[in-house]
Amino acid sequence: MSTTIQTIPIINLVIALVPVIALIAVLHRWSLDSFKAMYGVLRMLVQLMLIGYLLAFIFAADNGWIIGGVLIVMVVAASWIALGNVPEQRLKLFGYALASIIVAGGLTLLLVTQLILSLANWYSPQYVIPLAGMIFATAMNSISLSVERLTAELGRGVSYDDARGIALNAALIPIINSLFAVGLVSLPGMMTGQILSGISPFIAARYQIMVMCMLFTAAGFSAIIFLLIARTLLIKNSQSVAAD
Repeated sequence: MSTTIQTIPIINLVIALVPVIALIAVLHRWSLDSFKAMYGVLRMLVQLMLIGYLLAFIFAADNGWIIGGVLIVMVVAASWIALGNVPEQRLKLFGYALASIIVAGGLTLLLVTQLILSLANWYSPQYVIPLAGMIFATAMNSISLSVERLTAELGRGVSYDDARGIALNAALIPIINSLFAVGLVSLPGMMTGQILSGISPFIAARYQIMVMCMLFTAAGFSAIIFLLIARTLLIKNSQSVAAD
């Protein structure tokens, strides 16, 4: 198979924005939040262009300290964003979210890079950065879903143990749906990218199996750890809200 991937010229990339602009126009016409959609698209463009330059620098540097710093930034950002559904409790719960993502996400990343891929250097940026991004983002979404569902259930007077089970189920819905759909409904990003770059679909499938396992693990255990270690504070917060 060919190992060269086709480069997308800028002028061709602009074509992808045409239907995006059309959709935003419809949102505006229907008096919906077109500004938020437009802001999201513009932010996406700026972020991806900047991260492209940043990753080029990181990959060229190939330095363990730099990679470690990037991982710290990713974990801190993921922990903060995960609590966006409960802004009034964000500062109090931040440490719990951070610990959950570090333990569940960090151990998952360590397992993948050191035991499954057996990387010669733990900080190999071409592997560590993309894999860490997928793991931490999945853990972030899992915690976000679990804390939102748990808060709602506690607000309805459900016992913590029952609410915890409901919250964990809710947190795992996206990744479990992905397990059902992968290979049947969709070809996920890593597998698609590898196939486009010319790698054998059989090799790409092995990588995707690894990815799905690591995402399921990161999602489940990050939510479990968070729900366990933040129990006392979450119950206290729900009682305070009920009292008010």
